[in-house]
Amino acid sequence: MSSSPQSDPDLPSTSPAAAPSHAVSPPLYEWDGLGFETRQVHVGDTDEHGYRARVAPIYLTAGYRFDSYQQSWDRFTGEEPGQLYSRNLNPTHLVAERRIASLEGGTGAIVVGSGQAAITTSLLGLAGAGEHIVSTASIYSGTQILFNRTFARLGVTVGYVWDWTDEAEWDALIRPETKAIFTETIPNPKNDIVDIAAVARVARRHGIPLVVDNTIASPYLTRPIEDGADIVIHSSTKFLAGHGAGLSGVIVDGGRFDWAGSSRSYPGITDPVAPGKPSMLETHGASALEAYLRLGIVNDIGPALSPLNSFLLQQGIETLSLRMARHVDSAHAIAHWLREQPEVGRVDYAGLADNPLHELAQRVYRGRPGSIFAFSLAGGRAAAEVFYDALRIFSRMTNIGDTRSMALPVSATTHVSFSQEHRDRLGIDDGLIRLSIGLETVDDLIADLRHALDAVADAGL
Repeated sequence: MSSSPQSDPDLPSTSPAAAPSHAVSPPLYEWDGLGFETRQVHVGDTDEHGYRARVAPIYLTAGYRFDSYQQSWDRFTGEEPGQLYSRNLNPTHLVAERRIASLEGGTGAIVVGSGQAAITTSLLGLAGAGEHIVSTASIYSGTQILFNRTFARLGVTVGYVWDWTDEAEWDALIRPETKAIFTETIPNPKNDIVDIAAVARVARRHGIPLVVDNTIASPYLTRPIEDGADIVIHSSTKFLAGHGAGLSGVIVDGGRFDWAGSSRSYPGITDPVAPGKPSMLETHGASALEAYLRLGIVNDIGPALSPLNSFLLQQGIETLSLRMARHVDSAHAIAHWLREQPEVGRVDYAGLADNPLHELAQRVYRGRPGSIFAFSLAGGRAAAEVFYDALRIFSRMTNIGDTRSMALPVSATTHVSFSQEHRDRLGIDDGLIRLSIGLETVDDLIADLRHALDAVADAGL
């Protein structure tokens, strides 16, 4: 008769292990005070459901059960936090939201379907019909189109400051009905960086929240909340995710703006959410804006992020610091190389010593202001067309912040709907090419650019 596996001396014992005589430390779930790289890997990762999964699962569910009548009421009014509907909150999203909020230094975050959705949600949460926003003029073209077309149809007007260093220009545009100031840390495509602390001083003097798009810098290079911003936005499709596999956007609440003390009205935050119920500010305190946007604007408009894309975003964040260091170092080298090429008329990169914003780039970015910049071919549009068609490693496509390097002729694509006068004022000439520097070997990228410039030279342009 054969022996059972349990009695075979050659097999490992299946009896329960004896309890250790020493203390066993539980996993760490509180990451405040730890380093950036540690937090980008771990924040938000909890074992709330007890399954011990090391990677947070994807929750493909539209809705969630309520325990009682009372809980359903409290969830809908925002008095009790928790799952309501995947249009505004999904367990998969919590990891990315907590992680990005930690990296940016905010009280909380909300992930949505795209960067445009993040901008729309934030600003329509602050301004309505008959009200006003002031923005710096050099911002992403899609944001300008959003402001000038869709916001205008909704009755929200936008005024543009062309020189953000001129406080008189700000003062001339800000009105009693102005409800927000908007800017970008590193504007796309010309790398004309903004001193967020200076703009924040204007916002504070007027008692207006400052909304900052930090997509191109990412929290690895700068954290606008530390410089006085109240809300930070990302198209997290870009550097936060880094792989180009899915769209997403994020809104970070800085938790610092004095909503009750402002001379301007923000009723969604300060008014009761329902008869007999307190306001978002009374219930949520420093996280009132996040709660209002999540339960109000995000719930109403419905820019829901797919749980799958949320999962992909989490995976990208874990390597943010490693990728950003490589992106920026390669961009720095390529911008300096392009500056010396005879076919190139101008390189718009604040890290160059002859750039007017070089001192600010040194102070804020240690001379390496991101990896998205533009350069202009001396031969104009004809040269740009030959150059662009000769690229072999750089992908000819829209998008930025990917592992792959990309190029785009600006006046023929992102700014094609702008008037010539507007393009001229922004410095968008017909020879301008935007580059997004990826993670390839930098010598290979330079060789590809040289190959395309040789094609321009061979064409006599």
